[in-house]
Amino acid sequence: MEDILLDGESLTLDQVELVARRGARAALADSAIPKMEASRAVVDRCVSERLVRYGITTGFGKFSDVVISPENNAALQRNLIMSHACGVGDPFPAEVVRAILLLRANALAVGSSGARVSTVRALLDLLNADVVPVIPEKGSLGSSGDLAPLAHMALVLCGMGEAFHGGRRLPGAEALRLAGLEPVELSAKEGLALINGTQAMTAVAALACADAARLVGLADGVAALSHQALRGITDAYDGRIHELRRQDGQIASAAALRDLLSGSGLTTRQGQERVQDAYALRCAPQVHGASRDAIAYVTAIVGRELNAATDNPLIFPDGSGYGDILSGGNFHGQPVALAMDFLAIALAELANLSERRTERLVNPALSNGLPAFLVKEGGVNSGFMILQYVAAALVSENKVLAHPASVDSIPSSANQEDHVSMGTIAARKAREVLGNLQQVLGIEWLAACQAVDLLDGAEKLSPATRKLYDRLRAEVPFVDRDRVMYPDLEKARRLVAAGPEAG
Repeated sequence: MEDILLDGESLTLDQVELVARRGARAALADSAIPKMEASRAVVDRCVSERLVRYGITTGFGKFSDVVISPENNAALQRNLIMSHACGVGDPFPAEVVRAILLLRANALAVGSSGARVSTVRALLDLLNADVVPVIPEKGSLGSSGDLAPLAHMALVLCGMGEAFHGGRRLPGAEALRLAGLEPVELSAKEGLALINGTQAMTAVAALACADAARLVGLADGVAALSHQALRGITDAYDGRIHELRRQDGQIASAAALRDLLSGSGLTTRQGQERVQDAYALRCAPQVHGASRDAIAYVTAIVGRELNAATDNPLIFPDGSGYGDILSGGNFHGQPVALAMDFLAIALAELANLSERRTERLVNPALSNGLPAFLVKEGGVNSGFMILQYVAAALVSENKVLAHPASVDSIPSSANQEDHVSMGTIAARKAREVLGNLQQVLGIEWLAACQAVDLLDGAEKLSPATRKLYDRLRAEVPFVDRDRVMYPDLEKARRLVAAGPEAG
């Protein structure tokens, strides 16, 4: 696999996933180096000429009016990293941390942060040697960026903190030694350049977007299985209906459902058995399509953030060693915060409709003749009764998690930073909702396949959904009588997480 080259302009979600989850390596593109060297020259001139510039020759936040002498600048950088590394909670998963390392390096490769090329290469050395800093999940306000999480990342770069390496949790200095790496002594501006940005929230967001794009397609597939198990009416997916709505996601979901159901011997037509289906079937294109559009919108926002310079101040060299050093607010995580809140809502709605289809499958009053709770000898056997409880619990939890984090704010740094985004909280909540959705769709998938078997209908499934049926049945057999079910739920969840085309 070729190295992913970072130039601060062209990193994609697919590349983030390759590095975070598939172990791809990353390196600085040659084109990034002149830009970085030009901005670094401006920093060096500020220090040598004792110019007063925020974050370069001054303290930070409320201490922005405290001028720092050149001989104290190295101590300033080290103290910044140590004092800000105060995250709490469980560590982020390794895939998220790998994405954080990649995104931070790419942000510095934009060439507006003043970091040395050697420091960015050292950051990529951590990534490529699979030294994974221990970064606690909690403690970021999302402005000024992800200070606490990124400080934990920088600790390891400097030979402090903790890291996972070789399957063990180690002191940062020991992890570096085992990987054959040396700690970095940060120079002027570099501490701030490393930690003042949105890369923790964006790393979580990028991986969530990649998963969400797969889930919306699988939601259509699982819905099509349930549609057949319930002898659903296909007329509701007629393209003429959806063209009149003019919503792209709805049109796409309706087309997907038509394709998924093509060739089925289990579907019905309007008036054949019923005039209309319940909304959980009939309105699947409208609900899935709205979530599809939301995911596309969020993915575009996050895709732009991958190549953003998000620290402060930003440097604009003029080619002579001088240039403008401008203080602004690109570290503010509001774009990602709003997008992640929207993503959580969109994913929660996919789960809501999935659970309603599961209820119709298990409820004998709604299932069009299927046995109660999808089991033979009901009473002695409870069948899928409690699986629906689990799905109901998860969608109710999602309703709490879908409350937006971005509408909250709390002043910090003696009210200098008087509005914050809570973007990292929004991203973490969206990831939780996504995990719940994976399990809810897995439960529906189990229930739909069970219902198909009770109808002796596997041979009548459409070709597309027969593939989904076979994928699940390769892992989970028919439930003839009660058995311990939680292993089946985990197998189904893993299949959902793999996406519609895996296997």
